[in-house]
Amino acid sequence: MGNLFSISLSLDTIITRCWDSAVGKASFPCKLEENLHALKNEVEELKAIRTYLMSRVRVAEDEQQLRRLPQVDLWLQRANRVTTDADQLIVKSPQHVEKLCMGGCCSRHPRSTHKFGKQIARILQEVKDMKEKGHFSDVAYKPPIPSADKRPSDPTVGLESYVNQVWSYIQKDLVRISGIYGLGGVGKTTLLNQINNKFHDTTHGYLVIWAVASQDRPIEKVQDEIAKIIGLSNERWKSKSLDEKAGDIRSILYNRRFALLLDDIWEWFDLTRAGLPLPTQENGSKVIFTTRRLDVCCQMQPNMDNNIRVECLPPGEAFKLFEEKVGSETLRMHPDICKLAEAVVEECAGLPLALITIGRAMASKKTRREWEYATEVLRQSAASVLPGVGKEMYPKLKFSYDSLTSERVKYCFLYCSLYPEDYLIEKDELVDCWIGEGLLDEHTNLSNARNQGHFIIGSLIDACLLEKEDNHFVKMHDVIRDTALWIAGESENGRFFVKSGAQLKEQPKAKKWEEVTRMSLMVNQIENLTEILECPNLQTLFLGTNDLKVIINDFFNFMPMLRVLDLSRNENLEELPVGIAKLVSLEHLNLSFTKIRKLPVELKALEKLKYLNLECTVDLEMIPQQLISSISKLQVLKMEGCGYGCLLVLEEIEHLNYLNVLTLSFRSASELEKASRFNKFFSCAIEHVGLLDFRDSRSLNIMALAKLQHLCTLSLWSCMDLEEVKIERNIIEGAGCFHSLRYVALTGCNHLRDVSWVTFAPHLEELWIYGCNGLEEIISEEKLGEVAELKGNLNLFSKLDYLLLDGLPKLKTIYHHALPFPQLKKVHITGCPMLKKLPLNSNSAKGQRLIIEGQERWWKGVEWEDEFTRIAFLPTFKPLISEEMLDTN
Repeated sequence: MGNLFSISLSLDTIITRCWDSAVGKASFPCKLEENLHALKNEVEELKAIRTYLMSRVRVAEDEQQLRRLPQVDLWLQRANRVTTDADQLIVKSPQHVEKLCMGGCCSRHPRSTHKFGKQIARILQEVKDMKEKGHFSDVAYKPPIPSADKRPSDPTVGLESYVNQVWSYIQKDLVRISGIYGLGGVGKTTLLNQINNKFHDTTHGYLVIWAVASQDRPIEKVQDEIAKIIGLSNERWKSKSLDEKAGDIRSILYNRRFALLLDDIWEWFDLTRAGLPLPTQENGSKVIFTTRRLDVCCQMQPNMDNNIRVECLPPGEAFKLFEEKVGSETLRMHPDICKLAEAVVEECAGLPLALITIGRAMASKKTRREWEYATEVLRQSAASVLPGVGKEMYPKLKFSYDSLTSERVKYCFLYCSLYPEDYLIEKDELVDCWIGEGLLDEHTNLSNARNQGHFIIGSLIDACLLEKEDNHFVKMHDVIRDTALWIAGESENGRFFVKSGAQLKEQPKAKKWEEVTRMSLMVNQIENLTEILECPNLQTLFLGTNDLKVIINDFFNFMPMLRVLDLSRNENLEELPVGIAKLVSLEHLNLSFTKIRKLPVELKALEKLKYLNLECTVDLEMIPQQLISSISKLQVLKMEGCGYGCLLVLEEIEHLNYLNVLTLSFRSASELEKASRFNKFFSCAIEHVGLLDFRDSRSLNIMALAKLQHLCTLSLWSCMDLEEVKIERNIIEGAGCFHSLRYVALTGCNHLRDVSWVTFAPHLEELWIYGCNGLEEIISEEKLGEVAELKGNLNLFSKLDYLLLDGLPKLKTIYHHALPFPQLKKVHITGCPMLKKLPLNSNSAKGQRLIIEGQERWWKGVEWEDEFTRIAFLPTFKPLISEEMLDTN
């Protein structure tokens, strides 16, 4: 019975469930129309809730710059899905309603109607559930400040001091914007990575933003980087304008303390236009940026004390970095490899990019021959043959070249690669070569052309493609020079043939001379040029600083396009070939510092010649009559230190209408007085004057020189009898003054006791005095006292940049009173045992570092105007010569 009862209960359950199922299935068609009506109403209400909620979210995100709550975002996503599904079912509903019969309780297609009715019931319940869950008291929240993401960074060499310096700026309230600049590949981005990671590893309270500015649309790119970090980046962000994005960024950052790490900017970056509040002491924000351009650095942060130039590595650290990349095992593979590696490192000149790239390229090279080959190609500026250099290093450095403002500036940059490695390029000489080559604009006068040239030099310095050595010289980093030669080699505008500083002893050979447009063989030991070169497209030829003795007459026969010829500093060259007359396009001829004895009359054929440099041709005794006057287009004639008499030249140049620049030397006071009678003496821009070996006068009236409006350099050499340079009252009263004089050098003037007259050169920048045994003081207070009305008004040495005093055994004072020397950067004092006091007050070299070089036993005994001045300058002293060297000299 128990078992029968159990079976009976089981059957009851089955029957009940079957009945319920049948009734349920029947209810779906019966309630279809009712559920459809309910669904339409519920969906409309759900959409209204969703719209209201979305409007709250948009206000929070767009106006309050909050971030939507995850649960709100999830509800909106589900609501979108549910309403979409419901709308699709409602669209399909008419065809199913039409199938109903018997008052809606049956269907002509029961199976499909049942399925559809079931879907409607399910979606109706989902809509009701979504409505119940769609009420939120808060829809968004203020996101926390994200910590700086750790950026990948290899172990660094030589950057630690820079990291500490930048970090110290971040700690200072007064430093709000700071620039890191330097040439490409020097480690600026690596340094910025280190700063970012320092933020990551410390507690600081900054919103750290890393962004890379590109040359193409930099503001938009940076805005997008910022948006990712502060949570603004979404589909709507992409469709916004630049100004709308700026507004969104500003509304978030205006009350946040942020640190923007901005990498690789190429022009002034408008922080305000990007939406970044300007850093102030009140908001405490910081901007640290990197750039290859000094001018951009100055535009972003005019106070250069707050900017940092990243320099190339010194030799020890350079070798350490190279060893890390090449591997110490490789360096131990052969006893000679380590020494060869030092030569490779030297060719890299401390540039980390070069050290890393070439180090990796050499990591697999295990034999001495491979290393010898690498050393040789680097010395020949042919590093592109090494793996990775031509494809990785040079293209990265070429970005700086590509960013130059014009093709003209690019050509001028490439021209600098004609000079040897580490060569000090005189700026004036470089500009004159550019003018001769026709690289600059056509100008109505030479002065404007030269100004443009110096402006371009400044642009190249700003781009860190040239390095400023001092007021007169620039140089090109070895790797930048190699890059320039690589670019020139890839150019379609002519080929460079550069073997400068290659230790050549013979005239080199090449396969395709006809393609060469610029050639440099300077700084070698070539003695003879005996093979004719057919160079129909050659425009510049540098042959300076060789051992030239012979140039065959036909050497220049096939150079019809040559415009610039430099034969300077060939101290064995005594004559020019008559074939120089073939250079019908020549505009620039430099014969300075040669032993030329006479100029060939054939120079008359050079009808286009505009520049002739005969400076320091001390053996030049003969210039054919009417030769100089026949060069009708001559604009620049340099003859300072020339052996040929300047009075004869002045007679000839009277009718040269285009002559603009002249340099001269005088060997007696009477010669100077006679020269002042010529019209050209005052109508030309006489830039340099040398007074050499004066023997006929103890007194010199400098009135004539004071009137020269363009006189830049004045040298007095071995004027052994000269005791006094007179200061004329009419100079003081304005009839004449050394307004343009920038550089004064005196040597071997043993009877001069002072040089007080230099006080009347208000713009004097450099003063060099050496080997004047009788000199007792630089500025005589007694002589200034003779013109009492001026004494109190003199702004002595207000522009002086460099002071050199050497071999002045009787010198006691520079000046009796302390002076500010506001522009002074360097003082060099040796061989002045009686000089015990420097006239520097506490304002000297204000805002810049002053270097004082001297023998240690001298500067330890120097007296100071006050304790403050002593403290200010003592740390900048640098011993120049050891006591042992002093004794032997």
